[in-house]
Amino acid sequence: MLNRFFRGASCLSRLGSILMAGLIILTLCLCPALFTGVQPARADSTSSEGQGSNTEIAKELSNPIADLVHLPIQMNYEQDIGPDDDGWRLQTNLQPVIPFHLTEDWNLISRTIIPVTHQEDILPGAGSQSGLGDTTLSLFFNPKKRGGILWGAGPIMHLPTATNSLLGTEKWGAGPSAIVLTQRGPWTVGSLGHHIWSFAGDRDRANLSFTFLQPFAAYTWPNAWTASVGSESNYNWKTEKWSVPANVAVSKVVRLGKLPVRFQAVVGYFVESPDEGPEGFRFRFQVNLVLPRRR
Repeated sequence: MLNRFFRGASCLSRLGSILMAGLIILTLCLCPALFTGVQPARADSTSSEGQGSNTEIAKELSNPIADLVHLPIQMNYEQDIGPDDDGWRLQTNLQPVIPFHLTEDWNLISRTIIPVTHQEDILPGAGSQSGLGDTTLSLFFNPKKRGGILWGAGPIMHLPTATNSLLGTEKWGAGPSAIVLTQRGPWTVGSLGHHIWSFAGDRDRANLSFTFLQPFAAYTWPNAWTASVGSESNYNWKTEKWSVPANVAVSKVVRLGKLPVRFQAVVGYFVESPDEGPEGFRFRFQVNLVLPRRR
């Protein structure tokens, strides 16, 4: 398994060196502007250093709709894919999160996921594929007034940006998305969910109708370490099959100069998976580059 992992990492590294800079610039600068004319507030160039600030950022990063500009770069390894369990996938997700201050009472949180993938043998005789996968863009309207319950809701869009037919669905899709959570002391507990239906695209490809559910619970210590558990479950209404990984994660916020950065490691196990999907253990390593917002 390690040989396959490092062989895939080498291929993805070559691909990523070509795509990384352009994708980051495109996503950060252009994607949110397509849907709103409101400009994001400036990052705080004089953000305070110190452990207390790191702890606050660590807790805010447990909130998917926190008022933080940050760029998660997430590498995922999954195995035992395909009808013969011979396939594997190494996928790097670029996930810029950009809050916009719409009014005195409302924020708009833009969350984009752009996957860059290398995979092998996911179907008998399919060989390997490398390139861009389908992009998803979520927009959460979130009230600024904070109470015991935090929430956001809005549309999610599925864009057929894949560079290979085996890396995407070749379908346009959209649907509703929502999140609800609470933060009390060191705890963050909540759930995010969405549903996507396809409405256009290649007629020879299967239509999309799937529900995504992401319950999570996290505990942050005063030294800016965080431990969390959760799932990223999908239910395909067309095939009536679940994919349910159970994940355990540990992360730490540190400073690289004045820049807050979170490093996270995740181990997951597929409790339920369709025959053609990944099985067994999955692994993730994630880096979050954080720009704290002005209060």
